[in-house]
Formats: sequence, structure tokens, C-alpha cells
Amino acid sequence: MKGDRIEVVIDAGGTTRTYEIEATRAGRRVDVNHGRGVVEVVESTRGGTPVRTARFMSGRVLALVEHPASRVTMDDDEPVTALRRTA
Repeated sequence: MKGDRIEVVIDAGGTTRTYEIEATRAGRRVDVNHGRGVVEVVESTRGGTPVRTARFMSGRVLALVEHPASRVTMDDDEPVTALRRTA
């Protein structure tokens, strides 16, 4: 979904670098795959065709943060209330 974003923080030898991969158009999504020592972040179309790919060595990845697209509030949404502990 447009607005989905993944932030990857890696160790760059004494400093950190931050990369952001974002779904740039409507209908695209961002997926994360990991295995065999590699973390792969892919922006793909509705049909599954990869548009952009970023690969990182998993040993260098310090943080992987997923930011989902914000949802538009609807008129019939109920207000959110805080949970309370019962005594």
C-alpha cells in the first residue's frame, strides 16, 4: 500500500547508516525476506513483480523497523478508549 515504509539501520564500521524503502505508488507493497545471511527488502507491484530490491548482510543489520501506511479514519469508527485494570 502506498505509504508503507521500512527503515533499515546497519553497522557501517564505526558508524550507522539508515536506509528507507517506501512503496512509492498506489498498489505497491514492501516485503521483507531473510535467509542465508541476507536480509532482502523488496518493493513490488500488485502482481508480484519486483520494482526495487535492497539487500543487506544480516550480520550488519542493527534494526529493521516497519512503518505501515496510516489508515484513513471513517465516520463510523468508534473512539479509542484506554484499557483499565479491574480491581
